[in-house]
Amino acid sequence: MEAPRLAHTMSSPTSPCEEVIKNLSLEAIQLCDRDGNKSQDSGIAEMEELPVPHNIKISNITCDSFKISWEMDSKSKDRITHYFIDLNKKENKNSNKFKHKDVPTKLVAKAVPLPMTVRGHWFLSPRTEYTVAVQTASKQLDGDYVVSEWSEIIEFCTADYSKVHLTQLLEKAEVIAGRMLKLSVFYRNQHKEYFDYIREHHGNAMQPSVKDNSGSHGSPISGKLEGIFFSCNTEFNTGKPPQDSPYGRYRYEIAAEKLFNPNTNLYFGDFYCMYTAYHYVILVIAPVGSPGDEFCKQRLPQLNIKDNKFLTCDEEDGVMVYHHAQDVILEVIYTDPVDLSLGTVAEITGHQLMSLSTANAKKDPSCKTCNISVGR
Repeated sequence: MEAPRLAHTMSSPTSPCEEVIKNLSLEAIQLCDRDGNKSQDSGIAEMEELPVPHNIKISNITCDSFKISWEMDSKSKDRITHYFIDLNKKENKNSNKFKHKDVPTKLVAKAVPLPMTVRGHWFLSPRTEYTVAVQTASKQLDGDYVVSEWSEIIEFCTADYSKVHLTQLLEKAEVIAGRMLKLSVFYRNQHKEYFDYIREHHGNAMQPSVKDNSGSHGSPISGKLEGIFFSCNTEFNTGKPPQDSPYGRYRYEIAAEKLFNPNTNLYFGDFYCMYTAYHYVILVIAPVGSPGDEFCKQRLPQLNIKDNKFLTCDEEDGVMVYHHAQDVILEVIYTDPVDLSLGTVAEITGHQLMSLSTANAKKDPSCKTCNISVGR
């Protein structure tokens, strides 16, 4: 049986959980620094007899929850009524050191059997480093607490989005995908030097590279999946790829069936925006049985290539026909090398719109369209 969840929290001023804060009971929240210094009006007194938690263990870590346990000396153990848990994002050298002293980061829980589950209340962010320390406490008749010294500080990192969370993102993306338009090619824009380098150093084959950190912070493909980015959106009036690009004036075009066919699997990877009105959907195309396919199978929701809201291929009269969603910008990652000889490279006539680049782009955490209820 899962241990009871922790009872009370306070969020930072920048947390999205203002409504939750309004409903919190502040009776059990006290201001207390980890070094044992209390604010003057906190009403907390020290009692050295209370055991100090040690050998803290963090387990069952997800993108928005974890279990915590520790050991305690038996001395005065029966006096413990509550646990104080101080949880903070780990600061780095470039972080803003300012911290509101009147906002507690402590969570107060009744003394329940360990391990104890911390979930949701802290609005934990995925793939984020945290520090945690613990005190034991005894609530007095007058409502004040006596507390132990703080434990040692433990560091841990939350996990990526699970398939469950990605499915929630997928369902949100499906709502705005719009009607399907025909396409015939995938294309990749780069500078001339990129294609010259591929010809000279990689035997004419574009090589997969590790995806950057653009998109949702919890996406399991960021910094891990290797692939080659392609686009497939078309202009509504021409049915052809747009002439503008943020990534370079040279474009590689390849017939859609060379990359996407019944011998490939299709996966949903992410849904995000960058403080703009338009939204991006990342899809992954992986040849069946390839390393990329095995990676995605474990982590991403798989889509039916003939029937989904974003990108489809189906046979009509013996010919493969392709469609893409009109109202989202699709970013397609192909997980195997692609030989340039399978397509063509030519200079585009449009502009290089750098403002449209998604390289390491940060997702808008306040957008109601593309965020889910777990941490950003």
